[in-house]
Parts: sequence; C-alpha cells; structure tokens
Amino acid sequence: MLKQQIKDEIKQAMIAKDQVKLLTLRGLSAAVTTEYVLKGTKKEEEITEEDIIAIIKRLVKQRKDAIDQYTKGGRPELAENETAEMKILEAYLPQTMSREEIKKIAEAKKAELGVTDKSKIGVFVGALMKELKGKADGADVKAVAEELLS
Repeated sequence: MLKQQIKDEIKQAMIAKDQVKLLTLRGLSAAVTTEYVLKGTKKEEEITEEDIIAIIKRLVKQRKDAIDQYTKGGRPELAENETAEMKILEAYLPQTMSREEIKKIAEAKKAELGVTDKSKIGVFVGALMKELKGKADGADVKAVAEELLS
C-alpha cells in the first residue's frame, strides 16, 4: 500500500512539476528497489511495509546529518533543500510517541529491570528500544532514559 502511494505521488509530482518532491520520491523508490535487490527476493511484493518504513527512517536520518553538516559548513541554502526533502519523507512515517508517553513506559521498564544508576543505561535503552519497536525516536528514548537515571 505504501509503495503504491509513493508511485502515485511520483505521478502527481510530475503533473504538478514539483521538482523537489519528484526527486525525493524517486530517490525513495530507488532505495526501495535497492533493498529489494540486496535481499535477493524473487518478487517485489516481498518487501514489507516495515521494510519501507525502515528505509524512509534511514533516509530521514541521512537528511538530518546532511542538514547538520551544511549548517556547520555555512551553507544554509543546501540545508534548506535537505530540510524540504526531509519533510516530504517524514510525511510517510507513522506518528511517533511523545516524550511523556515514552516516559511512562520507561518508568515501568526501569522498575522491571531494576536499573538504578547510569552504569546500566545501555541495557535500559536497548530494552526500551526493543519494546517500542520504531514507535519512538531513538534520541527521545535516550534523553528520557538519561533523565530518569540522573
């Protein structure tokens, strides 16, 4: 379903002559095809929605890194382009949890694991990420974990 939505929006971007959206979605489509080839699957349908979401997250992370580098390098015009692409890609991601929602789950997991100090923060964050399975941003999870253990 998500793959078909991307194909449809590529057509719409062509008709609307929206070059930024068109190039971004074509890049996403190419990344999905690359994943299909790397997995060595026989049918393109074997790529799941979860795989596509993971690809989109990876592309968003690349855009965030590029924005950071361009900003540090004094190239705001390039950072703006990356920001526009990132916003287009983020539209395809499911809604992530807020810090308050993460904190509720983290407090329960902290009690369950018996973590009391920062020496076991890696185990704590790992267990949280496994439980949340992509429903929350990793940076938010880490920040909440540090806050609870400080």
